[in-house]
Amino acid sequence: MTRILVAATDAGGPGDRVYPNFGRAPTFTVVEVEGTEIQSVTVLDNPHAAAPSGAGIQAAQLVAERGAEAVFAGNFGPNASGVLAQAGVKIVPVAGLTVREAVERYLKGELVPTAAPPTPGGFGPGMGRGRGMGRGAWGYGPPPPPPGGQTGIDELRERLDRLERELSEVRRKLGELKGGE
Repeated sequence: MTRILVAATDAGGPGDRVYPNFGRAPTFTVVEVEGTEIQSVTVLDNPHAAAPSGAGIQAAQLVAERGAEAVFAGNFGPNASGVLAQAGVKIVPVAGLTVREAVERYLKGELVPTAAPPTPGGFGPGMGRGRGMGRGAWGYGPPPPPPGGQTGIDELRERLDRLERELSEVRRKLGELKGGE
């Protein structure tokens, strides 16, 4: 039996959209596959989604511990990609699809794993090697914009709602810190 973990929106499940940012995904939909048939689907909360730092690495460790053969998301950071590659988990970038659509396309060979970014040599990013904040030589950086049309608009609305919730939580925590001085 093959196990695939898919970074998904808030509720998770086969009808949810693949989340654009692996480490910050609210949930992972765990899909068990036998041959080309989906046998079971469960939803796993991502306890690292709101981590102040290292969310991608911690989420990658969680995925590896669950014995996944492959993991799907819109974008993977270099550290998470490294952890996943070392664990032998295939990294499959996906945008604009539901969990079910992504798994079905993967099983048909229409979605293929990507190579993990190489470990930076020399001084690494940020030391004058021209990699800056854009999608550098390793292919990571900000997630690509969502596709156009109604699907893209819905994804933007979901992202905006999620960001507003995160901002509200940050403000609440700041208020607690200020009140505790």
